[in-house]
Amino acid sequence: MASQNYRELFPWQRAMDLVELAYRLSRKFPKDELFSLTSQLRRAAISIPSNIAEGEGRGSPVEFCRFLRIAHGSLRELETQFMIAKRLDYISDAELVEALDLAALVGKLVNGLIRAKR
Repeated sequence: MASQNYRELFPWQRAMDLVELAYRLSRKFPKDELFSLTSQLRRAAISIPSNIAEGEGRGSPVEFCRFLRIAHGSLRELETQFMIAKRLDYISDAELVEALDLAALVGKLVNGLIRAKR
């Protein structure tokens, strides 16, 4: 199988979209959340494409799948943080739906990549 640059991977591209959305939504959080929910949500979001990229760079399908699973765990963490933000009225229902829909897409894409690399 030919080597593929991580930037060409559709799951990585959509995960980057999710990072942008996480930053856009968390910009509205109260300032007293800066070092708690805002920071945690952003770190979880950044972890997703970062782990996809790192795993691809390892050059081993086994290692790549390991990092894809880590990315998937960060995705679940991010979904939870979006739901917390909604419960605290930091984001609207529509924003939560948008975030969870994109997260679901990224999750499906990451799972598909895991299945393809096994």
